[in-house]
Amino acid sequence: MTAVAVIGAKDKTVELPEDIFAAKVNVPLIHQVVVAQQAAARQGTHAAKTRGQVRGGGKKPYRQKGTGRARQGSLRAPQYTGGGVVHGPVPRSYVQRTPKKMKAAALRGALSDRLSHGRVQVVSGFVDGDAPKTKDAVAVLTQAVGGLGRPVLVVMHRDDDLTWRSLRNVPRVHVLTEDQLNTYDVLASDYVVFTEQALTAFVSRTTASKDRETAK
Repeated sequence: MTAVAVIGAKDKTVELPEDIFAAKVNVPLIHQVVVAQQAAARQGTHAAKTRGQVRGGGKKPYRQKGTGRARQGSLRAPQYTGGGVVHGPVPRSYVQRTPKKMKAAALRGALSDRLSHGRVQVVSGFVDGDAPKTKDAVAVLTQAVGGLGRPVLVVMHRDDDLTWRSLRNVPRVHVLTEDQLNTYDVLASDYVVFTEQALTAFVSRTTASKDRETAK
């Protein structure tokens, strides 16, 4: 296991399991999962009208023979301005099948890559008290990553409403709960910062899921 110091707690460290944070980084697998995730986010509602759907064009523009011009049956043919579109986009689903094991392996690889570059941090918490404080939360985050000039992913526990309310409007900071953690958001951020509570919940859930898959 890899030990990481907990920022905000004096002389305290947490252990990061090697099967999660020191896993093999399979770049083609990560790419496939990220592409599938981005594809699933597409609405797929785009559409273009064919020559049979555009309005007008019911009358033949000119007679068939005797004009010296190419024969035409409608002004709504694709070669005319205002005509239909050939092979245009139609509503469709972009969802790609991605098994749970692939998603889990890609996430482990992304987290392992960030940790190998020293970009995974753990904080004891962002806010003290019962009220959200953006200034205090930003101070803790700055201490953890050395500045907010680059994208930062903050992973909090689902019950940690104070962290969410304190950091949700900070530029270049993306806040997720531990059960929403995904490969794309890890790769889109230069740093991943866990709260101690979120890290415990994430490791427990990931380990339990892996044990269930092994038992099958």
